[in-house]
Amino acid sequence: MNSRERMAIAMRHQQPDRVPVMCQLAVGHYFLHSGIPAEEIWFTSEGFAEALVRMQRRYRFDGILINVPGRPAGWLDRNVDSVKRDKDGQWLTLRTRDRIFIPNDDNAQFYPADETEPLRADFATIDPERLDFIDNLKGYVWGTEHIPWLEGKDVPGPLSVLPSYFFDTIDAVRRRVGHEVSVHGEVFSPLTHYMELFGYEQALMTFIMDPGKVHAILDRLSVAAVTWATAQARYGVDAVLISSAFVGGPFLSPRMYKEFVVPYERRVTEAVKAEGVPVYTHTCGSIGDRLDLMLETGTEGVDTLDPPPLGNTELAVAKQQIGDKVFIKGNMNAVELLLATNAQQVTDHASNRVLLGKPGGGYILSTACSVAPRVEPWKLEMLTPIAEALGEY
Repeated sequence: MNSRERMAIAMRHQQPDRVPVMCQLAVGHYFLHSGIPAEEIWFTSEGFAEALVRMQRRYRFDGILINVPGRPAGWLDRNVDSVKRDKDGQWLTLRTRDRIFIPNDDNAQFYPADETEPLRADFATIDPERLDFIDNLKGYVWGTEHIPWLEGKDVPGPLSVLPSYFFDTIDAVRRRVGHEVSVHGEVFSPLTHYMELFGYEQALMTFIMDPGKVHAILDRLSVAAVTWATAQARYGVDAVLISSAFVGGPFLSPRMYKEFVVPYERRVTEAVKAEGVPVYTHTCGSIGDRLDLMLETGTEGVDTLDPPPLGNTELAVAKQQIGDKVFIKGNMNAVELLLATNAQQVTDHASNRVLLGKPGGGYILSTACSVAPRVEPWKLEMLTPIAEALGEY
């Protein structure tokens, strides 16, 4: 059984030959450990694809998550005037005089040449029916990480349009791994788009100030999420992940989750499932009190399940509550993995998760959230051997 087959069976919450292993790596982890310059990873489809595959092969993961879409070929050469490196990272100065800082271990940060340029939308003045301009809000575009319109869209257009280079990273990964490894695409949830559009503090206040307008905007943002998700599903990814980072406690109460998350994420899951592709949800933080609500979105899998003290989800309880309905991925304490100083600590923690998650099938061994940039690679190299030793069915 190859990795792709193993993952497919687990995502049907059934029993493969063994528990699969697939961690989501922070972008900074690729910067530090792949041996590829950060600007090539962030701004080129080939650079990011090569980083993804190098780390997948090193760690023997059963799947690859492509969490940044394709980039236009030659963008760096056409747009970057200079690159200056220091001990903390690299500064790119664009020909527009805007600047981009790529830390050694974190996502790229955008600094406009015109400091008065609005980076986020203003809730008081925004018109839910006129959202085509949001690709010009650099705080929103860079905040979502996707940066879909690096070039090629000269005027505002509908949210349902994708750039021609959107699939280039998928193509580049497939050329390297064929169909032996499970390849997953990612979209941000409508509410994540909302949080990045207005900034976190302003966004949270609007849920109380004007919920009707919030719903109208989420309705429009759902179009983009559905478009990105279904496009990847039709293109042939093995699964689509909905990244929904801001919907756990204490960001949202269960009541707010039901009102502002469930109906909009359900649109995305239904659209992906209509294409015959598995869809699952990544949510950080405390979700133990809303696992049943997460299932109301129609998701087919739940990713992360942060354990205490990062969150409040116990794997054994989650397996009992939802394990017969959806697959489960995660629950390894990402901070504990970062702080581990010896192999026995990693073995004990990962083995416990395998033994708890394995019964009945439908479990994928993974860190609860992204692997931190500075987690030493030797720790991740241990995970698949542990699954091979303890995770056989």
